[in-house]
Amino acid sequence: MNVQEVEKFLSRQKLGQGQRVKIAFKKRDAIFGLFVEGKDYNDLKAKNFWRIVTATNIEAWTKSKDINLAKIFSGFEFSNLTLNDKG
Repeated sequence: MNVQEVEKFLSRQKLGQGQRVKIAFKKRDAIFGLFVEGKDYNDLKAKNFWRIVTATNIEAWTKSKDINLAKIFSGFEFSNLTLNDKG
């Protein structure tokens, strides 16, 4: 996916409320996670990179907001984004 497609999904879904997203990839298994904004959000976004807290770290991130719990993923590797109804 390109930057505009990811941005459109994020703005349309208003994900600032901590909604979990299912992120399907072109060449690997899907993950569930939260898109988060760090100090470098605009720099990463310009290169189509996104900081995501994966499902295994969501509870710890919710308590601490420690940006080091997030991983950076390339948006070009995304094939689809959908809301996780259980999140």
